[in-house]
Amino acid sequence: MKKADLCPCGSQKPYEACCERYHKAHNAPTCEALMRSRFSAFVFGLADYLVQTTHPHARNKHLKEEIIATCKRIAWTNLEVLSVWQGDVNDKVGKVSFRATYVHEGKEGLHVEHSRFKRYGKAWMYQDGNVD
Repeated sequence: MKKADLCPCGSQKPYEACCERYHKAHNAPTCEALMRSRFSAFVFGLADYLVQTTHPHARNKHLKEEIIATCKRIAWTNLEVLSVWQGDVNDKVGKVSFRATYVHEGKEGLHVEHSRFKRYGKAWMYQDGNVD
C-alpha cells in the first residue's frame, strides 16, 4: 500500500493520516478509532497489533495463531460503522456496531458485529463482540 492510498477503515483519509499511526504504537484516542485501526490491521495481516489491542483478560494462548489463520483465509473489503456508544477520550467503556464485507474462497460475505471496548491503563482495548 502506498501512503497516499485511502485507509481501508473507510475514513476516506490517506492511510498515513489515519490508522498507520496507531499501527506504529500510538494509542487510538477512541474506541471507534481503535475498531477502525483493528479492521485495517486485519486487512494488512498485522497480527501483533491485533493481539496487543485485545484486552489482556480476553486473550488466549492461541490468539495470534487464530488471527494469522483468519488473515490468510479472509480478504476484508469494506467497513461501515453503524453506531457508536460512549468510547470517547474520557470514557472507560464503549461499544461500536459495524458491518464488514469480505471475500472467502471466492465468495463475498458479510460480518455484522457489536463490539465492546474497555480501557486498560490509558489504552483502549477490544474486549469482545457479538456477531449477528
